[in-house]
Amino acid sequence: MNTTKTTECSIVASVFNEHEGIEAFYKELSATMETLQISYEILFVNDGSRDNSLELLKAIAENDAHVKVVDFSRNYGHEAAMIAGIDHSAGNFVICMDSDLQHPPVSIPQIKEKMDEGYDVVTMVRKKREDASVFQEFRSRTFYKILNKMSDVTLDENASDFFAISKRVVAILQTDYRERTRFLRGIIQTVGFKKTSIEYVAQKRFAGKSNYSFFKLLKLSLAAISSFSKLPLQIGVVTGLFFMFASVLLLIYSLVMWILNTPISGYTTLVVALCAFAGIQLFVMGIIGIY
Repeated sequence: MNTTKTTECSIVASVFNEHEGIEAFYKELSATMETLQISYEILFVNDGSRDNSLELLKAIAENDAHVKVVDFSRNYGHEAAMIAGIDHSAGNFVICMDSDLQHPPVSIPQIKEKMDEGYDVVTMVRKKREDASVFQEFRSRTFYKILNKMSDVTLDENASDFFAISKRVVAILQTDYRERTRFLRGIIQTVGFKKTSIEYVAQKRFAGKSNYSFFKLLKLSLAAISSFSKLPLQIGVVTGLFFMFASVLLLIYSLVMWILNTPISGYTTLVVALCAFAGIQLFVMGIIGIY
């Protein structure tokens, strides 16, 4: 007889230099999970932290059988950390969230209600971020508007890396979408299963500062665009065709001038044209390389 206990919920939390707030996050998360009275596990993924985050996580795991720690050899990034946690999860549904308390554990009962109703994907849509500047809020809204305009699919605006997925979505992510560059919060919205969303208010960070620099955000934005839109590639192709047509016209013009024995002036124009063609070629090759 099989006596293996089924885990109902897995919580995946990525950690990168969060030693100042890990214990507070763990206590609040554990208290919330205990109120649900379900079997659960907490998977902390240490994304190559350079502080003492790993030591704190190991100490927590030693005193709580619900806690497991996945340790990266170096910093691979937030998306990779979430995928690793999902790969190691055993729950009937998985909740991914940050460990800085900006993703409030008190929202988990609402998520469970939606999963119990039969939803396979629950996206948490940020209604407000308490520590965000006007520019940051504008930047976030603009990013999603541009992405939705460029993409064939429509993603929830202000959707975050706080989400829940069912076991069958987990199975898909464990076998498909294994590319190195991912936009996970977008991928889960395109798998085609029953989906809903819940609004939440992102609290101020409990401690420390955000590890997402401008360049990391830019990299994530490029990953999102290359994952969900063919428009940059199409622009490159159309631009290449336009300049190829222009070069044919220039060739015809040059031949006509040669036949008429008329000197062709415009050496500077020719050099500019060659530079433009070389630039377009490199631009298109770069786009192809990204894809």
